[in-house]
Amino acid sequence: MLDQFDRRILEELQKDARLTNGDLSERVNLSPSQCSRRRIRLEDDGYIRGYFAGLDRTRLGLGIVNIITVTLDTHNRDNARRFAELIDRLPEVLEAHTLTGEMDYMLKVVTVDLKALSGFVNDILLPHKSVRHVKSAIVLETLKDTHALPLD
Repeated sequence: MLDQFDRRILEELQKDARLTNGDLSERVNLSPSQCSRRRIRLEDDGYIRGYFAGLDRTRLGLGIVNIITVTLDTHNRDNARRFAELIDRLPEVLEAHTLTGEMDYMLKVVTVDLKALSGFVNDILLPHKSVRHVKSAIVLETLKDTHALPLD
């Protein structure tokens, strides 16, 4: 179970994963050694899955964000596995979610431009034997983009 110090440590690391134990200790009012022990425990217990650098997609030329919904051709375990294996191989797919309702999956995909989106949909997704239907929507504006989880 997480206490108030664990939650503060997680909040601060979400803001800046590069914090040293000394910097972290100042922010959460614990000693550096206590912060170190708690951070290691939070990592070992799976609360912290890893550390990453947040990159600016537009500076890297990935100007288009797309939300793509996919309906599978048939609904069985093997077809779902084939689709999951496909998605796992595609670096353009930032997120993939299984859904309830009319569509089976929702993908968040980044591409350089509309031509690349067309190629992704028409040359990769639609021809795949697990896929029946694809619907795409281009994101016009992103109002919020965060990986920080609410810890209150």
